[in-house]
Amino acid sequence: MADKQDDLRRSHVEDAIAAEKHLETRLRDFASGCDDDEIKETFFAYAGKAHEHHEKLVELFHPADAPSNGKTLAARLFGPVPVSTQTGFIQEERTVQYLIVAYTSAAAAAALYETLVAPDGDRFSLGPVFQADHAHMAEKLFHLIPTRSIIAYNMLTVAEIDPSVETKVGEASWIS
Repeated sequence: MADKQDDLRRSHVEDAIAAEKHLETRLRDFASGCDDDEIKETFFAYAGKAHEHHEKLVELFHPADAPSNGKTLAARLFGPVPVSTQTGFIQEERTVQYLIVAYTSAAAAAALYETLVAPDGDRFSLGPVFQADHAHMAEKLFHLIPTRSIIAYNMLTVAEIDPSVETKVGEASWIS
């Protein structure tokens, strides 16, 4: 029984290691493809945090070999970005899509640390810290989505605007 528990915990640690690496890579790619300085800085800062988490996990757990990219939960959750977020859209739309994917990834990473609980309820000591980092970043990313959505909408409808009629979306009513 202990072997199965150890195997399961090892699998969850490998998922966390792979998730942090995938997340770092994805966020750096998003930052490189973004022209909004605030969003770019946010993506780079979060990528740095994911890098720190990855390094600490590898240092603490010394995985015998890298987890197989096709077999881990992390590979499925944090794998390649859908093509729809890469081509055929104006920059402002891509920025919103990057924010949505980054937010979703941050929330998934926070949830992933719930799996690092031993059968006796003991938690990986840095799990709550890493989980809080991801939850904080998810919240920060979520609050950037409405304003960037308005910008994208306005850029897409600029030719439809009649100066005598207020048709642009103003302040987002859902922002509190």
